[in-house]
Amino acid sequence: MTANGGDPTGSPGRAADPGYTLVLEPSPRRVRAVFAGETIADSRRMMLLHESGHLPVYYFPLEDLGGEFLVASAHGTHCPHKGYATYRSVRVGERVAENAVWTYPKPITSATDLAPYAAIYWNKMDAWYEEDEEIFVHARDPYKRVDAVPSTRAVEVVLGGETVASSRRARFVFETGLPTRYYLPVEDVRMDLLEPSETLTRCPYKGEAHYWRARVGATVYDDIVWSYPDPVPECPKIKDLMCFYNEHVDAIRINGEVVEKTPTPWS
Repeated sequence: MTANGGDPTGSPGRAADPGYTLVLEPSPRRVRAVFAGETIADSRRMMLLHESGHLPVYYFPLEDLGGEFLVASAHGTHCPHKGYATYRSVRVGERVAENAVWTYPKPITSATDLAPYAAIYWNKMDAWYEEDEEIFVHARDPYKRVDAVPSTRAVEVVLGGETVASSRRARFVFETGLPTRYYLPVEDVRMDLLEPSETLTRCPYKGEAHYWRARVGATVYDDIVWSYPDPVPECPKIKDLMCFYNEHVDAIRINGEVVEKTPTPWS
């Protein structure tokens, strides 16, 4: 998963895509962006932009930005679906986030609603909050679901020709837009084949993931399995369970049938 939180440039090759969508809708959540200990933006009148091929992006009313921290920039970009973006940097004391804020002061006709709003690069801020809860990676999509459902179907994970996990106590995680993931109890995983990795990633819907590499024979499979030791409160059912990348194991079998591999960003 990206931490960029949206990109105003778009891709010229998408201009002719008949299915391309650009939807700006109100969000009922109070959202804050914090940098160097100062609140750069704070609004209860947020807008959320849904755009084909992009993660959802929060847009703040211009008057809800901390103008005393914004510095004019000569940087500019063009998006075929929104128009020309102008930028401002954020300065707090000696710290500067270059070109962190963008606006479309004169958007194209199909995106005129963007004119009174500004967006901020997610990873250029130190922290983001929805209400009083810190959130990570990108704005959470209100149309995305993550359901962790227990199943007694037999799950087998094959890697390097060996069965590295086998369970009838899995939780099937159905997440909008992604292949089904199979989270398995530690007791049903060949932990003797796994070594902890230093890798950590964050998911706005599940929390912070810890990773393991697998060593099967002479082959090492880096970061092939992950677990959430302390998931977010909305997703407690996956706590401490182990999940292998469908994309990178030899096979995952459910009741003996091989699960079809579908392309994902992690393929």
